[in-house]
Amino acid sequence: MASRGETVEREAHALTHSGSAIRSYRDLRVWQKAMELAERCYRATQSFPKEELYGAVTQIRRAAASVPANIAEGNGRENRGEYIQFLRIAQGSLKELETHVLLSQRVGLATGPAAEPILADCELVGKMLRALIRSLQEKGR
Repeated sequence: MASRGETVEREAHALTHSGSAIRSYRDLRVWQKAMELAERCYRATQSFPKEELYGAVTQIRRAAASVPANIAEGNGRENRGEYIQFLRIAQGSLKELETHVLLSQRVGLATGPAAEPILADCELVGKMLRALIRSLQEKGR
């Protein structure tokens, strides 16, 4: 039986390598999953207190939106090195998002049922980003 890490790794690989031609960043499964994550974050923060509108809400939404935005921007770049750099920026935004969600849990803004699916999606998108970066690096060799 495969471990959870191996299962997530296989899923991440399958999600970034669908086998069909990539004509647009919108065809990338990692971008699609990152968009779903951003949507989930927007919905989850709707229930945060109004006094957090310019605090945790803004930080979580900005970091969440940054992940698919950087994937898209990198895909539109002229060379592989720039693309990889934008994917790494997306990884950084993903870690920032995780941190804001964890902090929101600690201070009682987000409950486990709201935060856990976001954190699980962060793990999956992170693995997908790493798989895509590795794939691009291998093509460059």
